[in-house]
Amino acid sequence: MTDIPTAHRRALAVLDEVDTVVVGKRSATEVVLAAVLAGGHVLMEDFPGLGKTLAARTFATALGLDFTRAQFTPDLLPSDLTGAFVFDQKEGAFEFRKGPIFTGLLLADEINRTPPKTQAALLEAMQEHQVTVEGQTFPLPRPFHVLATANPVEYEGTYPLPEAQLDRFLVRVAFGYPGADEELEVLHRRMSRRQEDQQARRVVDAAELLELQAALEDVTVSPEVARYCVALARATREHEQVLMGASPRGSLALLLVGRGYAVIRGRDYVTPDDVKAVAPAVLEHRVVARPELWMSDVGPRSIVADVLRTVPAPRVAVRSA
Repeated sequence: MTDIPTAHRRALAVLDEVDTVVVGKRSATEVVLAAVLAGGHVLMEDFPGLGKTLAARTFATALGLDFTRAQFTPDLLPSDLTGAFVFDQKEGAFEFRKGPIFTGLLLADEINRTPPKTQAALLEAMQEHQVTVEGQTFPLPRPFHVLATANPVEYEGTYPLPEAQLDRFLVRVAFGYPGADEELEVLHRRMSRRQEDQQARRVVDAAELLELQAALEDVTVSPEVARYCVALARATREHEQVLMGASPRGSLALLLVGRGYAVIRGRDYVTPDDVKAVAPAVLEHRVVARPELWMSDVGPRSIVADVLRTVPAPRVAVRSA
């Protein structure tokens, strides 16, 4: 059994290892790791070339997970992900050949470049940790996580992800363009290693990751913080500029990711600041603005920012871990 101080040290070691490859994105990688510790899936949405695929590969290595990459294309079929039954002439029977989804960490690269039918093939796997093919159910390994990359919906050749699928992602993270010093650091690192490939080392293994995830159950969430999570989610539904707000899954995600973030911060309890820190990544992809506002600056980001500004945070006594 892993205690909170040990979980904190291991989480920091994972983040430090990711930092050796992914430059200047510590705040984003903290949210990604918090979501993984909470047992969830992550959508990384941003423009090409900003390190999304690199971050996913590095997390897989640092967490010691089996890793497969599925390139989502317009002609990708659901069976290309889940696998299919193939006739074995030697045995005279059909056998199931597993697809790339049977792994510890699946990189669903450019997930919104494939039609919704194939995107929907992930839904059962992400929610139930199993796949059903021709009426037979096959369990996925544990831990199982999807780290999906996506280009912005305005980018040519993309399909919008259905709201039901977006809701299955515990968080959505944007890396953004690096600052000038960070971009220069990328160049310096490339010159110093004298090769294109970047190597990270394994920090934990799959069994240790499961222990870290189990340790989160010992992180305390006070009634005041729990009510704050609910208040934020409800405020997105009641906002005048919202067509659809966060479901109860959104308030639960605030609690779960908040616990992971607290462990990264070295605490065995969640504070309102933890919830605030993860709220944009948790709520923005669960909010749909009214369609008549599409030409204005109003969008999920501004709506969630307004909710965080107007919903009062509770006063919770700070204590040592």
